[in-house]
Amino acid sequence: MKPLKFDPYNLVITGVGGQGNVTASRLVGNMLSLLGCKITIGETFGASQRGGSVKSDVRISSATTCSPQIPKGMAHMIVAMEPAEAVRVLGDVGNPEVKVICNMRAIHSVNVICGDNEYPTPEQHQQWITDLSRQAWFVNSTEEAVKLGSPIFSNIILIGALAGTGDLPLERDLFQTVITQRLPADKVEKNMVAFDIGRAMTAA
Repeated sequence: MKPLKFDPYNLVITGVGGQGNVTASRLVGNMLSLLGCKITIGETFGASQRGGSVKSDVRISSATTCSPQIPKGMAHMIVAMEPAEAVRVLGDVGNPEVKVICNMRAIHSVNVICGDNEYPTPEQHQQWITDLSRQAWFVNSTEEAVKLGSPIFSNIILIGALAGTGDLPLERDLFQTVITQRLPADKVEKNMVAFDIGRAMTAA
C-alpha cells in the first residue's frame, strides 16, 4: 500500500438518518482494514435516527489507533449525502485545505416543510462549499441511484466517488471483496455498477 497522504487521514461521512452513511463508513473502514490500516470510527446521531443529522468520523492510520472524534478544523475529506449537512460539518471540522464530495439532493427538515425556515438554493450551497474548501465535487448520486432501481445505492455511488479522487487507496477489487462478504451474490453486481458510476464522477 502506498503511504497515506496524511497519517492519520481524517474522513467525515455525513448525511441524515436513513441515507446509509453509517453503512458507507463501515464499508470504507473494512476496505482499508484489508490493507492493514488501523481504523477508528466515531458516530454522532441527531435528535431522531431517521431524518436527524448523522455524522461518522473515520480516522485512518497506517500505525496508530486514534481517538474516535476528529479534532475541530482537522478533516481532510468530507463526503456529504446532503448539501446542508456538508455546510454544517464544514463549520465544525473544515479548514482551507479540506476536500468535499457533496450529493446535491436536498432533504428538507420539518421546519422547512412547515414554512418556518427557508432552505438555501443549490447555488448558495455550492458557493458556500466552494468558498470553504480547497476542492469540491458536486454530484447527483441520488438521481443516479434511482436510475439503478433504488435511492439506497446513493451511498455506494459516493464510496465510488471517494475512490475516484485517489485520496485513499480504495481500489475496485477491495470494494468487491467487502461487498461480496456483506451481500448475497445476486446483489453484488448492481453494487459494483454503483461503485463504478461514482468513481467516474470524480476520476481525473
